[in-house]
Amino acid sequence: MENTHQKTAGLVKSGLVAALYVVLTVAFSSWSYGPIQLRLSEMLNNLAVFNKRYIWALTIGCVIANLWSSLGAMDVIFGSLGTLMMTGISYLLSRYVNSRIGRLAISVLVCAFFSWSVALELYFISKAPFWATYLTVGIGEFISVLAGALIIWAISKRIDLEK
Repeated sequence: MENTHQKTAGLVKSGLVAALYVVLTVAFSSWSYGPIQLRLSEMLNNLAVFNKRYIWALTIGCVIANLWSSLGAMDVIFGSLGTLMMTGISYLLSRYVNSRIGRLAISVLVCAFFSWSVALELYFISKAPFWATYLTVGIGEFISVLAGALIIWAISKRIDLEK
């Protein structure tokens, strides 16, 4: 019985994170898409360093949120693959770090660095200049993920996010 409860609880947590990602992205859609963006939902990427279930939750949330993107199917595919890559690498690297702050710092740096994938997508699809777009998207990503790291660090002091 306990195993079924744990699986159900994990599925519910994943669904909530995916839904929260979608709501935050779409509610602030004017900030969430394009060469200059501050996608607030990216703050949730920090959850991946606590449990790998959130890698898939965030990727699914990104797939759904990108259905509203003006870039269409390309953003659904490549934007979501970027999220999968960022959160997956953050999870893998953070497994070697015991401190919450260290794991969250890894997440912030990895996500900000790998925002080049968004810049590359915008370069090919929208003909946006790569380096300028990488700079603006990277700054927005850094701000979102850093703010999220602070919030999630505070939450993680009270709630075990690894469960």
